[in-house]
Formats: sequence, structure tokens, C-alpha cells
Amino acid sequence: MAEIENRPSNFIRTRIDEDLASGKHATTHTRFPPEPNGFLHIGHAKSICLNFGIAKDYNGLCNLRFDDTNPEKEDINYVNSIKEDVQWLGFNWDGDIKYSSNYFDTLYGYAVELIEKGLAYVCFLTADEARQYRGTLKEPGKNSPYRDTSVEENLALFEKMRAGEFKEGECVLRAKIDMASSFMVLRDPIIYRVRFAHHHQTADKWCIYPMYDFTHCISDALEGITHSLCTLEFQDNRRLYDWVLDNISLECHPQQIEFSRLNLEYTIMSKRKLNDLVVNNYVEGWDDPRMPTIAGLRRRGYTPGSIREFCLRIGVTKQENMVEMGMLEACIREDLNENAPRAMAVLDPVKIVIENYDADKVETLSVANHPNKEEMGRRDVPFTREIYIEREDFKEEANNKFKRLVLDKEVRLRGAYVIKAQRVEKDENGEITTIFCTYDSETLGKNPSDGRKVKGVIHWVSAPESISAEVRLYDRLFSVPNPAAAEEFETTLNPESLVVLPNAKLEPSLANSQAEQGFQFERTGYFSRDSKSENVVFNQTVGLRDSWSKTCLLYTSDAADE
Repeated sequence: MAEIENRPSNFIRTRIDEDLASGKHATTHTRFPPEPNGFLHIGHAKSICLNFGIAKDYNGLCNLRFDDTNPEKEDINYVNSIKEDVQWLGFNWDGDIKYSSNYFDTLYGYAVELIEKGLAYVCFLTADEARQYRGTLKEPGKNSPYRDTSVEENLALFEKMRAGEFKEGECVLRAKIDMASSFMVLRDPIIYRVRFAHHHQTADKWCIYPMYDFTHCISDALEGITHSLCTLEFQDNRRLYDWVLDNISLECHPQQIEFSRLNLEYTIMSKRKLNDLVVNNYVEGWDDPRMPTIAGLRRRGYTPGSIREFCLRIGVTKQENMVEMGMLEACIREDLNENAPRAMAVLDPVKIVIENYDADKVETLSVANHPNKEEMGRRDVPFTREIYIEREDFKEEANNKFKRLVLDKEVRLRGAYVIKAQRVEKDENGEITTIFCTYDSETLGKNPSDGRKVKGVIHWVSAPESISAEVRLYDRLFSVPNPAAAEEFETTLNPESLVVLPNAKLEPSLANSQAEQGFQFERTGYFSRDSKSENVVFNQTVGLRDSWSKTCLLYTSDAADE
């Protein structure tokens, strides 16, 4: 256990420690079992890190299994995206990928076993009738009139179900447990239903499909899972999990342990609702950078390490709570501050003409890629007579708190010279089109020789040498902290969640950047090259400080490598 002495403890790891110490288990075997009915989100990342992390720390095994019992909502594209997400997060499953559908023949056999034991029956109640018979949280249910059908007749009826001799919705196979149970899940739950649907793994072999609660526990047992970790909404379902395994001829009986799911502010964690956003074109797809999906976070510029760190920080508890978005942002901000190379980009450009600089001269300046990491090297940045700066970085008049360019005052250009604004040129609407400046040729990497103080530092790019790009700024996808609580969650969408800047100017080195490569745009924030755009497009990952601010462009009073 020496190798895991420094890992964070929680009630699940305490339970595993006890099981290993008592000899109940000789090793640990976990699994990550998503249903392939959508892309994974940040909540699934918590489960991935938990299951694969435990397997790693205890020198155990972790399976990737698709609980694919609902063919109408599942898709092979979801299967592929999930595999990619798990690997991108830095984890690898043991052995071949598992599918619950691989066990359909075995599951059918266990359903027959329950019928033979008098513990399952074919029921012909309609959906409305079944609801009436089920009872309420305060009132017990009553037995189905088909509950006492003979074993022989039930076996014949179930075989007819398998043969496709009943219509969808005409009948189901139910477990015979207790219609008076205080746990609704034990009131003769459905374990098989008729579905004439093509399955992405088994094609058209089956016209009956097992329910999740019947399939999941048996799949765990067949795979030799020791600890079946799931979220709190399945707490009551543990009774059914145990009942199924206690009543079939399987020796392995995994232990279900529940933990709190991730609830993150200003997001939703329902794949059904996320799918609604996609289908109704509120977002451009599952990997829209505003989505809380792993694919969306990846496209936005989040790193695997930052997500793993986030999952580590929020911990594993039994109590539901709401996690602040700032915790997730802090993790990616710390990661990129440490590891992202710097670059200069002007998002809202205004032109400067340096009148005393040679019009034909192109000077190559050497600029560090990271202020604190010499090993990250340096890059060449062209300097010319005409440059772009942020429009917000210039005022004709300002008080001393404004540490940028002011008419008749000086400012330093990042990695370059000190310039002084002399005059401006405006269009017919009074908007500044050009700022005319002079520069001090002796201030490249030096303070002015006469001892005068220049307090401000602003970023810039060469006008003729720069590249044009689209930059996308992001705010909350939703305007309220808990959109899931709204009667219609779509009404809480933030109409300003995406602002597109079509004419940003970037230093030329960024033309060769790779998809999903992250940078700190100096004094502006962290950005990542979009992976789906043919043109040069950068997505805002997170601001230098608070990216949820009403102001999209976040500046500091001086150089921003902080």
C-alpha cells in the first residue's frame, strides 16, 4: 500500500481498504459503464477519474463497458466519442471493451431461470394500468392479474416475446418481488420489454431488450467487478441490484457503492437535456465549446490534466452539493499559466503609425515564449512602422490610473520600444482610425536613458505582418446558477454566451499553431486553436482572472504574465 499512501482518502477507498484487509477481496476490479446515448460530460469525468484512479492506485483492473440496452437512443458515434474521451483524459481500460449486449444470450438465460423459480412473469397490463397498479409513495401497489400465471405458461409467453409474436407495448417480463414494498423499484419491476429496433452491436438479432437495472448488475457480476461505483440516484436501485444477483445462479456478487454526482453551476448534467440543446440548434453540436461535455471542454482548450485536477479537488462524498464554476476555471487557469506559451493578439484593433520609424523597415525582435521558463525558448516577432493595438488601450485623455497609451504620453510596447502618442485621425463618426506616434529608438529592452518613468505596458502586432483571425469569446451558457431547476431550462440560456470577433490581428507565429494548442494571449486571456475550423479561429478557454465577468476582455494594469 506504500504507493498509495499519499493519495486522497474518501469513504469508498476506506471501504476498499477494509475489504482488502479482511480478505473479502484479494484485489480491486472497477468499471466505467456509460450508456452510449450521448457524449460524456464533466460529471462523467468525475466517475472516470474515480473508477480508473482506484484501479491504478490499488494495482487493480478497470473495464470500459457500454450498458447498451436502449438501441433507439444509442449510436455508434456515441460509442466512438466515449472511447476517445476516456483515452484523452489519460486512461486505458483493461482487456477488450465490454458491451452489455455481448451478454444478451446469458441475460436471457437468467431471465428464464427467474421464471422457472416463480420469480418472474409476463404481464399484459397497459402502461396506464401498470401505473394504477403500482401505487404511490404513500400507498402500496396491488398485484397484477397476470402475477400468478403458471411457470409453464410464462416460459411459453416469454419465448413468444423473443420470437417477435407480440407487439411493442403489448407485454413485458416483470420480476415478482413485492408490490407492497416501501421501495418503488421493488414493486415488480420490468426486466424485459418488446422492442423491434436495430441495435448498433447485435443488429436485428433481438426484438426484446433487457432493462438497465436487470442488465447492469449481471454484467458487473459476469466481469468479476468487486466494487460497483455509481451516483446517488441509484441508491434505492441497490435493493434491486442485490435481489437479482441473490436469485440467479451467479457466485460473484459485486458491492454497489453510491457517491454524489457532480452538479456544476451554470450548466446542466442531463444527457437528455444536452441532447435537446443539440437537436434544437441552441448550440452547434455536442462539442460546442460552451457545452459541459468533455469534447466541448477539449475544443475550448481545457487540458486532460486540468480536468483530472478538478475531479481531485472536488473529492468524493455522499452528499449532493453545487460546485462553483470558478473551481473548474481555476484548474485550467493554473495549468495554462504554467504550461501555455505566450503570444500577442489584438482582438479589437486600432492602427498606430510610428512616424519616425523607417517605412520600409521590418525589424525582427526576439521575445520569450514564457516569462518563467527559459526552456520553452523564444520566438521572432516582426516590428514595423505600422502596428495594431487594442482600441481599449488608448484614450485621448485619462487620469493617472490608466496605465496605457494616452495622447501626449508614453507607454511601452511589450518586448519592444517606448512610444508616445502625438495626434489622432478620426472618421466622419468621430471614431479614431489612426493614432500617430513617435518612438524612442534607444528603449529596446532598456529604460529611457534620461531616467523618465514609463509605467504602462501594452501588447501589439505588426500591421503588415500580422494574420487575421476569428476569435470567439465565451460567457456562461446559462444565465442562472441552476438551470436544471427551471420549468423550461431553455428559457435560462444566456443570449450572450458567444461573442464572435471576426477581425482580430495575431502575430504571424500563430499561423502555424496546431488544433487544440493553447496560448496565453498576453494581457487578454487563454485561447486555443479551434479544431474544426479550416480558417484561423481561436476559442477563449478562460480569462486571466474571472472569465465570467461582464467584460470579455480582461486586462491588468501592467504586464500580464501573472
